[in-house]
Amino acid sequence: MTTSLQALTRPKAGAAPFSRTKHAQIGLLLGLLGVVLVTAAFFGNLSAAGDSGTSAAQTLAWTFGLTTLGFGTVKMGIAVILIGILVSLWTRVDSVQQSLPHLRAPAAAGPAIGSKINTPYGVAAATEVEPKPLPIHRMAKTMWAPMLAMGAMALVAGFIVSLAWSNAAGSGDATTAAAAWTQGLQFLGEGLLLSGISFLLGTILASLREGGGRVQQSLGLTVQTLKMPTTAKIFIGLMMMGLMISVVQFVLYIVVANGVSDPAAWFAILGPLREVGLGLLLAGIVMALATIGNVLGFQFHRIRQICTIGS
Repeated sequence: MTTSLQALTRPKAGAAPFSRTKHAQIGLLLGLLGVVLVTAAFFGNLSAAGDSGTSAAQTLAWTFGLTTLGFGTVKMGIAVILIGILVSLWTRVDSVQQSLPHLRAPAAAGPAIGSKINTPYGVAAATEVEPKPLPIHRMAKTMWAPMLAMGAMALVAGFIVSLAWSNAAGSGDATTAAAAWTQGLQFLGEGLLLSGISFLLGTILASLREGGGRVQQSLGLTVQTLKMPTTAKIFIGLMMMGLMISVVQFVLYIVVANGVSDPAAWFAILGPLREVGLGLLLAGIVMALATIGNVLGFQFHRIRQICTIGS
């Protein structure tokens, strides 16, 4: 499975250094579709504002499901674009590996193997060969696709249940169970999609680390690898907490669906809880993007060293 997933994030054999993929176009189309879905739900809510009673309750049920499905569709678009970035990254790694030997300055003595190197972007380690992937990197490469797939399935399932919720509101049946299942499923789906995006960002970080080491080793240089920045550690913690809360809120919504004495009180608590989970995941993504910016700065700093001092 890992090999097949890796093939999705690597360029085709013989791809030109500046060849473009279709990931951006597909991602933009998914983003546009998500906006269309959310807009349709918005107009549905406007119509509900002019109604009252059963009709309004029916509309608000299915528009809730459609809105969240639209948000998820936009997130899938983001994920597809990130996959395209991974493919382009490895295309650039291959290109740099081929061109850098011609730009390298006469070799100078490099740092001792095993030493620590202070750089403008943090502390780097000196090794003889490219570093092995960290456990979190191996997890990221394996988990991004299952997270995205499960998230998409949970969102679609939640939208379908929202239609049952709308029907229950129109027929006078109890709506608590349908409402609980809809919200639990859809916000679990949102959490899984954001986790998939987080794992894709982790895979980008792993690829930058691996690709940078591979280029340096191919030149016979001491491989300098940036140690895990603090922002990366915070990213991992926030992502794990956010995912855990998304799972917990889903379990608690199932409890509500199976019958509790005061469902309104449960809904009042679970609404903010699910938002906290998504907020933590989004904050983790901010940390991941900050880490990617720092790692890219280090990579360009290292290329400049090779071109100017040769080591």
